[in-house]
Amino acid sequence: MKSILNLVMGILIGLIMAGLLFLTVRAPVGKPVELMPSPTPAPIVVYVTGAVKRPGVYRLPLDSRLADAVLQAGGFIDSAEIAKVNLADKVIDGDQIVIPGAVSVPTPILTIGGDGILVTPTPPAGEQVDINTATVEELDALPGIGLTAAKAIVEYRTTNGRFTRVEDLLKIPGIGPTTLDQLRGLVIVRP
Repeated sequence: MKSILNLVMGILIGLIMAGLLFLTVRAPVGKPVELMPSPTPAPIVVYVTGAVKRPGVYRLPLDSRLADAVLQAGGFIDSAEIAKVNLADKVIDGDQIVIPGAVSVPTPILTIGGDGILVTPTPPAGEQVDINTATVEELDALPGIGLTAAKAIVEYRTTNGRFTRVEDLLKIPGIGPTTLDQLRGLVIVRP
């Protein structure tokens, strides 16, 4: 009789264990938790001026340093007083960063970019841009040339070969005599 009782107890314990196992392993009931990606921080906008090659307004990632802003502005010009700036300083949205030094940069021409950000396209002081080798970014920095025209210049150059003279820019849609006059002295065609 004792063995039958042990058998019945073993079966009961087995059924209880099977029931607990079933409850813990079955599919969850209810609505699953949906995880959303964390928001991407918006870039900050700073104005870099003074002894840099391309003063202007630039977008930088959050937590950028002064060195990043100077790099976006084309780096220092020869007369920059680098020892007077802390390149490790964090920049804050809306900062105006003035790099000390003797500056002979022309007054930039201000325009509104497609995303509403104010940009100041100015070529590096004293340097002319060769339209046969310039990148889209370098062409976009010229007055009167936007991103679309810069891409069109590079595409024309790729399709038709090198420009032979600055006036060939008139072959680019969107570049007329007025824009060409703005570019004179800023662009060249090197042999």
